[in-house]
Amino acid sequence: MAQFDDLAFFQRLAQAGSLTATARELGLSLSAVSKRLKQLEARLGVSLASRTTRRLTLTPEGERYLARGAVILEELAELEEALGAQRAELSGPLKINATFGFGRRHVAPLLSSFRARHPGVEASLELTNFPLTPGEQGVDIGIRVGEPPDSRLVARHVLANRRVLCAAPRYVSSMTALATPADLAAHPCLVLRENDSDFALWRFRRRGAAGGEQAVKVSGPLASNDGEVVVGLALDGHGIVLRSWWDVHAHLAAGRLVELLPDWQGVRADFHAVYLQRRHVPARLRVFVDLLQRELPRRVAALPDREPPESRRGQRWFT
Repeated sequence: MAQFDDLAFFQRLAQAGSLTATARELGLSLSAVSKRLKQLEARLGVSLASRTTRRLTLTPEGERYLARGAVILEELAELEEALGAQRAELSGPLKINATFGFGRRHVAPLLSSFRARHPGVEASLELTNFPLTPGEQGVDIGIRVGEPPDSRLVARHVLANRRVLCAAPRYVSSMTALATPADLAAHPCLVLRENDSDFALWRFRRRGAAGGEQAVKVSGPLASNDGEVVVGLALDGHGIVLRSWWDVHAHLAAGRLVELLPDWQGVRADFHAVYLQRRHVPARLRVFVDLLQRELPRRVAALPDREPPESRRGQRWFT
């Protein structure tokens, strides 16, 4: 029906955020997109959005049409998916958001495998420095580090992870020994300048029952906003780095990097797949998250020391 086409068109328009972006995504001219929006507003008898070619702002009526329309389209997709399930086929759109490094190395290959098994799914992987919340810009699943603070989100644990302090053997051979994290102040530290986090503040937890935490302000002559670059600088012997286990475990196993201060651990930073709470979770979403839970631990070596659940309390929501 034309109404369903209009709902889908307006949803795409709202997600794109502008007439120009919508025209580009749909392969239409700007005038064709503008004309269709005008026709839709004329049919409904209300203004749905104020717009320029670069920006679209929904009116209250537009917000209502988008929200209620999304529910209708979701129920239609669930119905069609349920019917398709009888043929053991998954279908429909699936948009995943992840960070650049982890997304490129691990999520992208699993999405490729998923799509090969389920060709009816229209899949998209959006890599960003700043995380997108499920529901924002059409995102269905977000791959995040830490527990989500938003109760509207479901979080399924997909990978155990923590920060690891390490350096190349040639730097270790010439450095002054570290006794506590506070000693890092005397060493060149390779800093990752990422998002709005306090990138120069490194946090540690002491092993053992006594526990104890320590935060250290670090500095150094080299920094980057890209994790791969920072690890490369560490491999070249330029200083000490604090990176996630998933990123450096292979270098540690091969001896290209050496873990420092083994009595002090970087904070836990487990990965979760997060998505919106809803009455009916689409099968394509559930199946992809199941794939992440099953395959990510096979791609990343297990943490050498399993921490008790109590040590994860207070884990921050990382990006």
